[in-house]
Amino acid sequence: MRSHLLNDTTAEHYRRSVTEGIERVAAKLATTSRPFTGITADALSPRIDEIDLDQPLQDTAAALDELEDVYLRDAVYFHHPRYLAHLNCPVVIPAVLGEAILSAVNSSLDTWDQSAGGTLIERKLIDWTAGRIGLGENADGVFTSGGTQSNLQALLLAREEAKPGREGWEGPASFGTMRIFASEASHFSVKKSAELLGLGQDAVVSIPVGADQRMQTVALARELERCEQDGLVPMAVVATAGTTDFGSIDPLPEIAELCAQYGVWMHVDAAYGCGLLASVKYRGRIDGIERADSVTVDYHKSFFQPVSSSAVLVRDAATLRHATYHAEYLNPRRTIQERIPNQVDKSLQTTRRFDALKLWMTLRVMGADGIGQLFDEVCDLAVEGWKLLAADPRFDVVVEPALSTLVFRYIPADVTDPAEIDRANLHARKALFASGDAVVAGTKVGARHYLKFTLLNPETTTDDMTAVLDLIAGHAEQYLGESFDRAS
Repeated sequence: MRSHLLNDTTAEHYRRSVTEGIERVAAKLATTSRPFTGITADALSPRIDEIDLDQPLQDTAAALDELEDVYLRDAVYFHHPRYLAHLNCPVVIPAVLGEAILSAVNSSLDTWDQSAGGTLIERKLIDWTAGRIGLGENADGVFTSGGTQSNLQALLLAREEAKPGREGWEGPASFGTMRIFASEASHFSVKKSAELLGLGQDAVVSIPVGADQRMQTVALARELERCEQDGLVPMAVVATAGTTDFGSIDPLPEIAELCAQYGVWMHVDAAYGCGLLASVKYRGRIDGIERADSVTVDYHKSFFQPVSSSAVLVRDAATLRHATYHAEYLNPRRTIQERIPNQVDKSLQTTRRFDALKLWMTLRVMGADGIGQLFDEVCDLAVEGWKLLAADPRFDVVVEPALSTLVFRYIPADVTDPAEIDRANLHARKALFASGDAVVAGTKVGARHYLKFTLLNPETTTDDMTAVLDLIAGHAEQYLGESFDRAS
């Protein structure tokens, strides 16, 4: 069994095995003709259930053959131009190379004596990102597993910063007085974080959005004033730079002014919109982000990185102390005086992958402008998609895109019942997924069901969007026809 350990004596085995795996994946990518096969869970589950994990195949080729049957054949492939569903991007090759290297070396980014150069590379990338945001010379941050963890850590810091000096503060018993303000279009992780932080979901005050799906700052000002009048603690405002459904960007400069006026922590959830930090054309859309106290970025959304690759950035490095705990066996307090750079001092995680290497390789091969140009292309594509939908009488499109998302629904000319239209759109999405010809997402606007294109693939064309819209209309019309027949 030692022949399977990666070390100096098994280097050739490693090379052959990884090469064989890469060749399988490369062949699959080269021959994939649609984003999904349409297989159902009921059809795929028996294949996996019948595998006896206590009976190894003892052969890499055989294991790869089996993997082809239970995974590679039926995977959902984000690189296909007609995958238009969620915030999943095709990945750039330098990042995949970084993934292969970091997995093999297997550094853990918690302490210097486990990562050395990896620690410094991560710190350099944090400084680079903070510089792109404009947070100032005292900024810092740390890589995380994703936007949910980044938002959680940012709100933890905001909670701790809101405590000192508060009259009548009685420790955790006073958590119930704290309030977080976020738009009704913000990510669900804001409420989840409030629950995990002991505040409860009711601590999140939902601020309405306008027709453009952006937070209404007049309503935010009103709620902040009411919070203070009621003797409550305005803990944080979460501004979203790229909502999941609409890609909308809250008015950051106005929100920053209100946060300064009321002395409230400003967090910007730019998990999606962070691609604008590298944008050649659209960087101005997130002006005001430089005034944030903390920022969430997901490189694995709009920087075209493999999952996971995310970070939380803070204006004041000292606030990261709220995530610091010392253990004699890992990061004893004396290491601070010895100026040993232990990243675990900043992180909610202990053992942590060297995910920063993927972004490092991408920047060293492609440069920031290369990433930005790719993101600009999908933003441009969304504008073309908006024009297609606005000109097509079969569809109703909700809002002009700020990033690369389009929310719309099929509207048949001869059906007036909104519930029946809902069912037609739900059926169209399900039927499209079952066909495997394309994958689109769904959401609700108010009480009604809508469909969604999330455009993160520069290889997608207007012809692809037109073809998918025709498929959606066809499935919806088939459903309505069958529904009419049943009613007759």
